[in-house]
Amino acid sequence: MAFEIPQDLHPDLMPLAWLLGRWEGRGHGDYPTIEKFEFGQQIDFSHNGKPYLHYVSQTYVVGEDGTKERPLAVETGFWRPKPDNKLEVVLAHPTGFAEVWYGEIDGAKVEMRTDVVARTATAKEVAAGHRLYGLVKGELMWAYDMAAEGQPLQPHLWATLIRA
Repeated sequence: MAFEIPQDLHPDLMPLAWLLGRWEGRGHGDYPTIEKFEFGQQIDFSHNGKPYLHYVSQTYVVGEDGTKERPLAVETGFWRPKPDNKLEVVLAHPTGFAEVWYGEIDGAKVEMRTDVVARTATAKEVAAGHRLYGLVKGELMWAYDMAAEGQPLQPHLWATLIRA
């Protein structure tokens, strides 16, 4: 699918312009405290003319016929590019935790790590994260390593999405 950079895109967002739009696809999850699983995902990156991207990720259980059966996780936040290809990201989760991430933009690749993870009294213990996003042959590929529930930082989620 052809992609055009919006006329009203804030100049600070040019390094992240390749992310704009809706992405859909499938992913996989694994962690010592849970069983392996597969999921469907939709990620939306949008802008309103200000120097940040609004990000929403929704995952869901996929039936054998490929239909959405029920929701899994949701996260939303803001991706804020800074000078020298630096990136600040703030994410919130309805399960009771929020994260501040710092990273770098390198062409069509973003790599970031958590700086702060805050949680409510009832949220699961998430201690740290590392994320990698990249545009590979027109597909958005991403991976998330997590340290949680007493486990060290290790692979947890990964997916391949196409522009919808």
